[in-house]
Amino acid sequence: MTTTTAVNPVLRVAPAAPAEASAYFRAALAFHADVSDVAAALAADGDPGFVVLDSRSTASWDQGHIPGAVHLPTALIPEQAEQLLDTSVPVVTYCWGPGCNGATRAALALAELGFQVKEMLGGFEYWAREGFAYETWEGTGRRAADPLTVPVDAEDCGC
Repeated sequence: MTTTTAVNPVLRVAPAAPAEASAYFRAALAFHADVSDVAAALAADGDPGFVVLDSRSTASWDQGHIPGAVHLPTALIPEQAEQLLDTSVPVVTYCWGPGCNGATRAALALAELGFQVKEMLGGFEYWAREGFAYETWEGTGRRAADPLTVPVDAEDCGC
């Protein structure tokens, strides 16, 4: 009789050494910002130190976008970015949501033009789901915060 030991699927591949994990996660934070941090920076007094760029189509922009964002579809970045954006100001890109890599493609296009850039994790979907105000072609909107994405009775999540 042969006994087989079940392999833990989480630890099938061992975790990285702490120094490697630290380098990886530090790099991830250099490339990404989350919706709550972007919203907090935009809501604070003064210049947030970055510009937000919506890389979706005009129809998507009209459906809803972050107030104050610059609209520049990814396909137009190579020909229009330098007229619309200042290369000395970091750019935070967003697209629809976690299932879309449009913000990643936009960030790549901007980086290749010499811009400092971060991608906003969660995209417009999580902006709306976390209850932040947005603009549409009809005016301003806001949804109730989704309790699966943000605490409804606290100022922040404590992350």
